Amino acid sequence: MKALTYIRPGRFELIDKPVPEILDPRDAIVKVSLSSICSSDLHILHGSVPQARFGITVGHEMVGIVEAVGSEVNKVFIGDRVAVNVETFCGKCFFCQRGWVNNCRDGGWRLGCRIDGGQAEYVRVPYADNGLTPIPDGVTDEQALFVGDILSTGYWSAKISEISEEDTVLIIGAGPTGLCTLQCVMLYYPKLIIVSEADEARRRFVKKHFPGVMVIAPDECLERVAESTGYYGADRVIEVAGSEDSFEMAWRVARPNAIVTIVALYNKSQILPLPDMYGKNLTFKTGGVDACDCEEIMRLIADGRIDTTTLITHRYPLSGIQDAYALFEQRRDNVIKTAIFPG
Repeated sequence: MKALTYIRPGRFELIDKPVPEILDPRDAIVKVSLSSICSSDLHILHGSVPQARFGITVGHEMVGIVEAVGSEVNKVFIGDRVAVNVETFCGKCFFCQRGWVNNCRDGGWRLGCRIDGGQAEYVRVPYADNGLTPIPDGVTDEQALFVGDILSTGYWSAKISEISEEDTVLIIGAGPTGLCTLQCVMLYYPKLIIVSEADEARRRFVKKHFPGVMVIAPDECLERVAESTGYYGADRVIEVAGSEDSFEMAWRVARPNAIVTIVALYNKSQILPLPDMYGKNLTFKTGGVDACDCEEIMRLIADGRIDTTTLITHRYPLSGIQDAYALFEQRRDNVIKTAIFPG
């Protein structure tokens, strides 16, 4: 089979590999129907993910059809259409029992990082009963494509932000994860949602698809948020942009006693200037997604309450995935997300 493979920092190659096999009775083999490129894949490409192993097949956003299951797999069956979870988790350890599946003692982010992922024709999924979510008949592959990663991230970040209907919520960043976060924040019906985004095309995208949301540029963020909140600041801030400026903006624009949720990945360490922040009494929440709400997210998609298909702006065959990477990394042609199909 063809598989996009991490050769060394700065180089992925589409090479031939054997079709994966069942290695553990809890495994499943999935024939990939659709995959996508994530910014985390770019971090691997540029050597910014130390745990990523040379020689692995990259990719952790995918849907497909179950081709084979191990003897201890009970929840999915051969022929099922499924979304694949970015997190591998056993479901039984101390962390899994508390819903902290990102810290599973035998899991975490493995697919496309520490073991072969899904920018390929087939993928082996460990702990398949936890790592695969059946796709209902009325939900398309494109509708389900982001369930296991960026939609799970958006759902998790909104959930831990403790949003109420009285809150003003600021989302910093309207990239793919920010747009998924926006839809999940909307599920809580806050009083006002504000999106700050540097890219003009993405600001237009938000205005077009989410007309009830206030959309602003970063250079007007402090002033506009202050004006909109009686000069208190935002009740909840979710930082998804991942720059030094956006990190500082997140705590500056928050009101005293607000919750600041950090979803973004950064290329270098960020510092909290505690003397400057003294007295704001902020609560910070940060970390990797606990992607254990995929069934609920799938139900919300089936019910029409979440629809991320508009994020798919470009489609490529697997044979053209290197072109898709170039487009995605360089943000050409107003790309938001790509869908990679077999062929």
